[in-house]
Amino acid sequence: MTIVRSIEQELKKIGYPEQCVRTVDIRRISAKTFRSLDNKGISNVLALCEELLITRDWAYGVIAYDWAFRVKKQYTPETYVVFENWLLEYVNGWGDCDDFCTHAFGELLRQYNELSEKTLSWVKHDHFAVQRAAAVILIYPIKKDAYSGLNPYLVAKLLFKNEHQLVQKGYGWLLKELSKKEPQQVIEYLRDNHKVIPRTAFRYALGNLDRCTKDALMSL
Repeated sequence: MTIVRSIEQELKKIGYPEQCVRTVDIRRISAKTFRSLDNKGISNVLALCEELLITRDWAYGVIAYDWAFRVKKQYTPETYVVFENWLLEYVNGWGDCDDFCTHAFGELLRQYNELSEKTLSWVKHDHFAVQRAAAVILIYPIKKDAYSGLNPYLVAKLLFKNEHQLVQKGYGWLLKELSKKEPQQVIEYLRDNHKVIPRTAFRYALGNLDRCTKDALMSL
């Protein structure tokens, strides 16, 4: 039995796709089926992930990105080629973007900060989800205090003129997470750029600041 067929049977047990299911239930199936794999080498696992992604089904995508994260100890810089191809080929919405980029792809950048240079071209991509990914992928390394080789301020600046609301929320989210680590720098960045940052992104970036600071920045 192929792995796709095995997963299909597990999904049917919880009523998918006829019934709405929770992401947490999909992740339980992901964990169970991953444990059943005889070969957990990264080449084999990523090849299986590709089979799942080719279906272009939400649940299979959740499992694919989860499995990719589970082999994180086997990542190398060459893993970037596979992950970028997935981003460009299979990620179509903000949900897929955030799931993939705040776990597997973000972890790859945590391990290899130097790969972030390659992601800068995403800001000019035609698809909003790829543009959003340029910012969201930096969130995981920032949360893990492993971002000394990254430049989140540059990424945000490159996206200032982007008119898509979900892209604006994406780099606003990035700045919000960064403010947990270096609040004063983010405050100064927002103050210096308040005339060019769209208000949607600006408000998102203020999310973790104190009320007094928020009010002062919003009044600019």
